[in-house]
Amino acid sequence: MAKKSHNADEPITIKKYANRRLYNTATSSYVTLEQLSQLVKDGQKFVVYDAKTGEDITRSVLAQIIFDEESRGQNMLPTDFLRQLISFYGDTLQSALPAYLEMSMNAFARNQEKMRDSMSKLGSSTMQPFEELARQNLAMFEQAFNMFSPFGKTGEETAADKAKQAYTDAANEQIDALKRQMDLMQQQLNKLAGGEKNGE
Repeated sequence: MAKKSHNADEPITIKKYANRRLYNTATSSYVTLEQLSQLVKDGQKFVVYDAKTGEDITRSVLAQIIFDEESRGQNMLPTDFLRQLISFYGDTLQSALPAYLEMSMNAFARNQEKMRDSMSKLGSSTMQPFEELARQNLAMFEQAFNMFSPFGKTGEETAADKAKQAYTDAANEQIDALKRQMDLMQQQLNKLAGGEKNGE
């Protein structure tokens, strides 16, 4: 029997059973976390439900995918970022953080093609997209916290100011680190180019 085609615009339903196995209802087959990770990279949305209770457990499964990627050496989340993220749990600004992070990632995604093009050129202007992205993220950060503190200097606004300054410092440090990495890459490319010319 032919498998039923799936509309790519609709999220795939994944069921998680007591034995921790994940069942893809679109393909009528069991899948691994690695395969779900590939679905995300391919732009295919999915939702995961507990097969017994019907509870939506998509968030915990996505978190597990990130944990697995990190444990395999794909260290993308900086240690300081993780510490800061943990510190926001139970904080008065906790409710503002998810929207801010989502806006930041959306902005990053919109700029990723431009950033890839710049990375491929490895020119002096390579860092401009990173710097511009940091400025955009900081502007969104300010807007997000201003919505929660519109009536003057409150305790929450003071906390927002401190968080904003910490973010600015972290962004500047990341930009400086990226610049150093790009300089090293440029030096290596120059050496390779010099070696090729000498070999001609």
